[in-house]
Amino acid sequence: MADSHPFRPVDRVERTQRTLGSRQLAAMLPDPSGTRPAYRHLARTISALILDGRIALHVKLPAERELATALNTSRATVTAVYDLLRESGYAHSRQGSGTWTALPDDRAPSGITRLLGPQDTAIDLARAAPGLPEQTLTEALARIAPQLAEHVHTPGYHPYGLPELRAALAERFTRRGLATVPEQILVTSGAQHALSLVLGLLCRPGDRVMVENPSYPTALDAMRRGRLRTVSVPVTDAGWDIGTVESTVRQVVPQLGYLIPDFHNPTGCLMSGHERVRVLRAAQRAGTWLVIDETLADLALDVPAPLPFASHGTPGGGTGQVITLGSMSKTHWGGLRIGWLRAPARLVTELAGQRVATDMGGSVLDQLLALALLTRAGDLLPPRLEQLRRQRTALAEALAEHVPQWTWQLPPGGLSLWVDLGEPIASALAERARDYGVRIEGGAYFATDPGLFEQRLRIPYTTPPDTLREAVHRMATALADGLPRTPATRHPHWIA
Repeated sequence: MADSHPFRPVDRVERTQRTLGSRQLAAMLPDPSGTRPAYRHLARTISALILDGRIALHVKLPAERELATALNTSRATVTAVYDLLRESGYAHSRQGSGTWTALPDDRAPSGITRLLGPQDTAIDLARAAPGLPEQTLTEALARIAPQLAEHVHTPGYHPYGLPELRAALAERFTRRGLATVPEQILVTSGAQHALSLVLGLLCRPGDRVMVENPSYPTALDAMRRGRLRTVSVPVTDAGWDIGTVESTVRQVVPQLGYLIPDFHNPTGCLMSGHERVRVLRAAQRAGTWLVIDETLADLALDVPAPLPFASHGTPGGGTGQVITLGSMSKTHWGGLRIGWLRAPARLVTELAGQRVATDMGGSVLDQLLALALLTRAGDLLPPRLEQLRRQRTALAEALAEHVPQWTWQLPPGGLSLWVDLGEPIASALAERARDYGVRIEGGAYFATDPGLFEQRLRIPYTTPPDTLREAVHRMATALADGLPRTPATRHPHWIA
């Protein structure tokens, strides 16, 4: 039967296989001959992959004989691995249907634990998110109190977002160079919420989605959970190879492309204007939707703030299938949970309909607070940018002093440095750094495929200069004291 949905082509894959192949799993595991006892190390590795989202939940694991062959080990070893996984709650068996991945009752996925603050006094460099000054928050709350009092006499449901906030965001886009009306704005509970709504409406399991490599890990998680097939294009220290982006769009014809062109997370690169034009033209020819993450666009430290990506489209075409994401999290405070998207008005209506099924609308209090802060952006943003410049300088100086063998490029904006360690030790260093009171993520966390960027660390400069200096000193000490031996691994792949 033909698909009548206005935003989806009809020739899309309806389902994906929920069985993990033996060669797929074997590619993600260390060589069993390199550790003793092998079954315990293999079980720990599989449980870590489940927690990290690299192996999805409720996926059927390979048959014992098949995995033993793929690993070149005995079936008894694999049997012991599966027994240990079941005992620890990371797997369960169904009579006659095999062994399936699970999550123990007392464990949370790494995506959750990374968002939680450290339980001890560790310096947290795992999250690139600034705080909001107390005085700024207090003054804004006092300013919106009378407005909030007026709203309590209404039902309070605004599935599109508070009208005043939608109008302010539309005016903000127009002021930045992209004419926008409120009907093109949907206010969401953060940019991640906006992305999830878009993926849920425009994509189906099995659809191809073009992403950068490396990229924002939570966005990648959303795509994996949607069982989408990611097709990656590289972002290096020099930026994007636009020829590769164009050929990928032309050959793969992805349903959607997710890009972070403004102070890219994690590399800090900024896409040029003529490169944006080429990407827009390629997507227009292929009929590919572009989801442009502009959550970092305001954090221009050494260059003028970039124009909206969609403003580079040619008149009369090139912007109709561009969805722009924005958020208060990187410029103000992640705890505010206010984001938005700009899209064609008809698509906004469909997304609002989908949104109602989950939360019916955002908090009026948070939206009024966001409106008050955005209204004062001209006063609040400059000191925030100056603070980030000082912190970036402090981090760079500390790295040059304590680990001069590491290299990086100073980004023109954004919140972090993408540091090259010179050798593939990032995961081992991140693990050891926890013992020295620093929580940080290795570069593999930002990769579309496991095993990549093991020579990289993303180090945010969102904490005070003295804290950054101390964090670098502790990491240098951990490095000097020696890192745990990392067993050799095969070349791994994500699960489709």
